[in-house]
Amino acid sequence: MGVPTWALLVGVFGIIKGVREIVKKKALSKNSVIEVLFFYTLLGFVILLPDGPRAAEVPPEWIAAVIFKSFVVFIAWMCGFWAIKRMPVSLYGVIDLSRVLFAAALSMLFLGEQLTQSRIVGYILVLVGLLLVNISKREGREVVQGQAVMILLVSCFFSALSELADKILMQHMTSGQLQFWYMFFMLIFYGMAMAFTHTGVHIRDLKTNPWIILLSVLFIAGDRALFAANGYPDSNVIVMTLIKQCSVFVAILGGKLVYQERRIRYKCMCALLVAAGIVLAVI
Repeated sequence: MGVPTWALLVGVFGIIKGVREIVKKKALSKNSVIEVLFFYTLLGFVILLPDGPRAAEVPPEWIAAVIFKSFVVFIAWMCGFWAIKRMPVSLYGVIDLSRVLFAAALSMLFLGEQLTQSRIVGYILVLVGLLLVNISKREGREVVQGQAVMILLVSCFFSALSELADKILMQHMTSGQLQFWYMFFMLIFYGMAMAFTHTGVHIRDLKTNPWIILLSVLFIAGDRALFAANGYPDSNVIVMTLIKQCSVFVAILGGKLVYQERRIRYKCMCALLVAAGIVLAVI
């Protein structure tokens, strides 16, 4: 039995997601979080303008559903960035794994998906592998305010809720239509956040920050693959959530080549554990 097309598409998303995290760090070195979020979304929306005429064909009730999804993602990103500023990145990564648990719970509750024995074992292997990767980066004692942990859990829940929304929305529109409206409303939410927080725009820094442009292209390409995967009737939210974790391979490689991180062999062993879990869950 071969790997289904939708699983391969999610794998593509996972790889792009890993690259995106590396590029995101580069982009944030010159501009603030909200500036990067707003302008890479703006550039991404410009790329999607040709999809505008087809996007206009979406019924109003489903456009309203996309507004809901966009707001959910907006909350997830804002909460995630707020939390990561107040806790060690390694601990952030460990707690962020809870989105996999949230995704499984939501998909079983609303989509009736089942956890087979092989998927349960694969699920556990992925969680253990990613947990070990994050533990390897921990140094010394870490004291984190409970408020930051709770805010991050909120972010994880809303991220999982967004994944559930993707599965439902892709039954009623194409990936291009969903991307167009999703980026449009995200742009509005980020713009409102910039106005509310009185965030200044540093044009000179933006002009010398090509990473934002690359981030926009990666964002469009990754989400197009993910939305297309959700369009397959037999695609499974739980399994898709597991496959997305292949981004850990790219993160490890990028950490070595771009940021000269250490303990690469140990992290590669953890990544192999993740790969074993993914294969077990899909095959």
